[in-house]
Amino acid sequence: MCQVASMALWFSASAPAAQMLETGDLTARQAGWLTIAVQLGFVAGTLLSAVTGLSDRFDPRRVFCLASLMGAGANLALLLTGFDGNGPIALRFLTGMFLAGVYPVGVKLAGGWAKGAMGLMIGGLVGALTLGSALPHAFSSLGSVDWRMTVVLASTSAVASGFFILSVALGPQHRQSPAFRPADAFVQLRRPSVFLANGGYLGHMWELYAMWTWIPVFLVWALPQTGSDWTGRESLAAFVVIAIGAVGCVAAGLLADRIGRSVVATSAMLISGLCAALIGFAPPLGLWWLMTIALIWGVSVIADSAQFSAAIAELVPSEMVGTMVTLQTSLGFLLTIMSIQLMPLVVEAVSWRYAFAFLSLGPAFGAVCMLLLRRQSDAVLMADGRR
Repeated sequence: MCQVASMALWFSASAPAAQMLETGDLTARQAGWLTIAVQLGFVAGTLLSAVTGLSDRFDPRRVFCLASLMGAGANLALLLTGFDGNGPIALRFLTGMFLAGVYPVGVKLAGGWAKGAMGLMIGGLVGALTLGSALPHAFSSLGSVDWRMTVVLASTSAVASGFFILSVALGPQHRQSPAFRPADAFVQLRRPSVFLANGGYLGHMWELYAMWTWIPVFLVWALPQTGSDWTGRESLAAFVVIAIGAVGCVAAGLLADRIGRSVVATSAMLISGLCAALIGFAPPLGLWWLMTIALIWGVSVIADSAQFSAAIAELVPSEMVGTMVTLQTSLGFLLTIMSIQLMPLVVEAVSWRYAFAFLSLGPAFGAVCMLLLRRQSDAVLMADGRR
């Protein structure tokens, strides 16, 4: 619940920006920078957290609380700046920086309760992240609600989660590190199994946030071509496509704990990559085909996400889980900046019909990494030996 509420901050500016892009009040470049600023801030925050060992040295509940409250404050400041100039970009950077104290710390908290169900526990958490990220699109889909109300609702939910997280108990598997040594983290990063798990995550992240960022804009282009009465309901469609990923996260977590992390992650990436390549051709076929492919993509594009974090949580010592997951997310979100920024250039070059196929390169690479991870000897540490 806390993860859902706090992660609503992520797209609280990007969701209204998609509508403003349609009306001509924002350019594609400006809309992209509103999301990229969050990514950059998140990367800066996760690097700071990793270097200091923040989530492994201090009570993660207090870190989560403080990060949620400060993120809500930075988000509310958009009411003063609007979307013009550099002010909103700076505020989105700060929001992303504070959210670095929410998602990775949430993984640490969930991992403390996992015993034989790491995939399900973290899958549920990533499902909450997915639902929280989709909420601003639901707010924007209410025609009478302008962007200010979307910002206020997202900020209010984050404040509530900040206080509520303090009532959450630490799990029996929770371990606190007395000191952080950067050399220990580099030793773990060089292990082949950890290296490949991070490679799979990078392939996954190349696709994920570029899809989440640009699917509302794609739907503005696609829905009128279907001949349906869904034109004007792009925000609602985007909410459904992103939010349904929460189902994929939980289902994939259950499966991964039973048949193996690498199998589930590879399957999800192959499906999502195929959807990315095909969705541009769906609009002329009608609304049913467009939304079917979009919904399958929405499920599969995030279904594997938790399994990379779960793999790291199982492969590294328990007292380093917070730091290593934070490093993983930092590297992944750094990569998303490139794919998000490149999408408008790809659209301009080849049109929306072919643009999303560019993202399928990421899951193809990630699938190879996960198949190689499955062959590593210490992969038996994952999912109780199910690799």
